[in-house]
Amino acid sequence: MEENVRQAKKAKLFRPSTFIWLIVLFVAIIAGFSSFYVVDETEQAVITRLGKYTQTVGSGLHFKLPFGIDKNYNVPVKVVQTEQFGFKTIKAGRENEYRNNISDESTMLTGDLNIVDVEWIIQYRIVDPKQWLFGVLEKTQTIRDISRSVINTLVGDRAILNVMGSERSSIESLAQDMMNQNFDQLGLGINVIAVKLQNIVPPSGVQDAFEDVNKATQDMNRFINEGKEAYNAEIPKAQGEAERQIQIAEGYAAERINMAKGDVARFNAVYQEYKRSPKVTRERIYLETMNEIFGSEIKPTLIDGELKNVLPIKNLDGGKN
Repeated sequence: MEENVRQAKKAKLFRPSTFIWLIVLFVAIIAGFSSFYVVDETEQAVITRLGKYTQTVGSGLHFKLPFGIDKNYNVPVKVVQTEQFGFKTIKAGRENEYRNNISDESTMLTGDLNIVDVEWIIQYRIVDPKQWLFGVLEKTQTIRDISRSVINTLVGDRAILNVMGSERSSIESLAQDMMNQNFDQLGLGINVIAVKLQNIVPPSGVQDAFEDVNKATQDMNRFINEGKEAYNAEIPKAQGEAERQIQIAEGYAAERINMAKGDVARFNAVYQEYKRSPKVTRERIYLETMNEIFGSEIKPTLIDGELKNVLPIKNLDGGKN
């Protein structure tokens, strides 16, 4: 009896309908897993249906048609990516890194026909996921080729000392603009947010000579700055002294003018009195003059060897005329 029950259960288990339900369950599980996808906060997802672009969606949990009908390609649009040129940073451990020079990529010819080794990096962000995925096939190589072309152009238009010194920031700014123009024309879907020049050095055979030139240039700039500082310190002082002298001169001029006006007014007053009574006025003036002469502490001595110029001074002999 038990054997018959066991055989009945076994026959029921292996019936065709059971296999069909297992297949349906398996298909349902696959459909469930392939119908949903997650997009991270730093990403956007490009959705294709049977290989054709349909839409771009943001972060979160999303539904799509299963079994590969819809496919999602997550693109890190908020991650800043970096490309290195002229060198390669290789991680040797958790904390230790070293730089491996790529001489062919970094060697350039400047505008004054000197050879210089230039190392730089670019930082970019993906701004159009659709263009990034489908616009250009060899994306990384295109980025490197365009960047090398731009830096070679800018370095080739300048003298070596300008590239190594005064025009570094100008080269970085122009390179960023030129790279973005080229990438936009190609439809790469990225935006360069920074170009940074790293080491800019002449070839090893002439590096010592260039270091001497750079040192001399730095000394020259230091002396120029010191001269400007001295100039800025002395010029205001000299201008202040000039203003003071001008004010003194103007004060002296005003004083002399006022004194002259006072003398004119006094002479005019005397002249008016003289017109009224000439004799009295002459007598008064004479007496005032004699008082100024003999009233001083120092007695005047009158010398005339030939007595031809005797002054009409009264009472020179103590009362006799």
